[in-house]
Formats: sequence, C-alpha cells, structure tokens
Amino acid sequence: MDNRQALGSWLSGPRAAMEDAGADFGYRGQQLGLPEEGPGSIARPGRRLGALAVDWGLCLLIAYSLITEGYTPATSNWTLLIFLVVSVLTVGTLGFTPGKRLFGLRVVSVETGTVNPLRSVIRTVLLCLAIPALIWDRDGRGLHDRLARTVEVRI
Repeated sequence: MDNRQALGSWLSGPRAAMEDAGADFGYRGQQLGLPEEGPGSIARPGRRLGALAVDWGLCLLIAYSLITEGYTPATSNWTLLIFLVVSVLTVGTLGFTPGKRLFGLRVVSVETGTVNPLRSVIRTVLLCLAIPALIWDRDGRGLHDRLARTVEVRI
C-alpha cells in the first residue's frame, strides 16, 4: 500500500479501507438472511428519514391544532408524546406508521417476521431518546432496532 493510500483512506472511512485490503463484508442484511434488493431488503437511510419526517409532521400537526392551539413551548413535548403513542400503537399492531407505509417500509422481528407490542414499546422509547437511533451497525440497523431485535425492511 502506498503512503498516499494509507493517509487518504480515512476519507472514505474504515469500511472502504478494509474492502481495499481484501475484506468482504457482503451486502446490508446478508447476516440477517435478507435479500440484497427488493421487497424484504433492509430499508435505506433516505426512506427511513423521510418516513420519520412525515410521522413527526403529522404528530406536530395534531399537537399544534388540537392540544396547544398554536405554537407554544409545550408543543414540542406534546409532539414527542403523540409520536410515542402513535408509533407504539401502529408498529405494534400493523408493523408500520403512516410515514413508513407511505415510503413502503415495515418493521419486522428478526426471528419471527412480525413485531409484538413489547418490542414496539422498546424500539419506540429508544427511538424517542434519539441517541440509540444515531448509532448504526454495518447492516444499517440502529441501536434501537438491535436492542428490540427488529429490522426495518422494504415492503
């Protein structure tokens, strides 16, 4: 390896440097037995963030118009509470929120393929804390998904 390659490897990240050295990580979801593309494959970050934005917007609209009657400092707290309730109820029963459905995503259990309400509660509480959702593994699952043993896949 050339010194320029060694010094420049940090630009593309440790995964790219390891792949250049000959390591084979496979595709996202391969360790979980999921397909590489199409239905059942791991959801990409753009779709996940889009679904989160739609869900948050709907919850903000509910808090703004029905509870606080305008924007006040309490609107954000009510939005988070409504988001928690909507996510627990819809993911625990249907497997998706309105935003996830709009973007063609579904939350499933790694073992069974469905999500029970307890896993939905664990996942949603950790998602509302925000920090676990920002820590990802090499499959693209957040820490909230790993701890709840769930994965977000394409429909």
